[in-house]
Amino acid sequence: MKRQALVIGLGQFGMAVARALAARQVEVLAVDVSEDRVRAASAFVTEAACFDATDESALSRTSPERRDVCLCAIGDEAKEASIICTALLKQMGARRVIARSNDDLHARILTLVGANHVVNPEREFGDRFANQILHEEIRGEMPLGEDVLITEVTVPNAFVGNTLGVLKLPRRFGVTVVAIRKGGTGAVVMPSPDSTLEAGDVMVVVAKERAVAQMMEKH
Repeated sequence: MKRQALVIGLGQFGMAVARALAARQVEVLAVDVSEDRVRAASAFVTEAACFDATDESALSRTSPERRDVCLCAIGDEAKEASIICTALLKQMGARRVIARSNDDLHARILTLVGANHVVNPEREFGDRFANQILHEEIRGEMPLGEDVLITEVTVPNAFVGNTLGVLKLPRRFGVTVVAIRKGGTGAVVMPSPDSTLEAGDVMVVVAKERAVAQMMEKH
């Protein structure tokens, strides 16, 4: 059986998530108060509906309790609506509610009314992009969990010629190397303690947020 998702709010964030879920073969019901946005989403989601998600009767007809996940992605202009919508989803038995926040107070309120997870996409992107601005060796980051990232990082000059066993990155920085793309050939190799890092190599690492940036700051 295909997984089912309810996405409420089709601004840039909600639309992008709806599109990504649909591309992963998830049955997506997309909701917004804008007919134009609903029409745009209908081109790629399973179903799209135009109504106010704070309308309890209308929202109940989407059967939140049957969805694998419900995303309340209502934007900056309607904090009150996002709080009401999140609370209604939980009251209707939604198993997993993810809500978009705009600031810390908004996030706390969303959590209090029942959100299982709160995201601030602008802040999270800004934090990760700041790492790439400050450390040119960081080539890209992708979230793996709530506070864990997969990061591609060019091997710092201070690491060149050393083995992973000598560097002891997990113990020193909490950074685990899961793959190495060799700069000379582009081949991807699975690392071992005896793997020697060379100039131009790219490490694929798993670490908590800020761990890679802290490692780079010390080298």
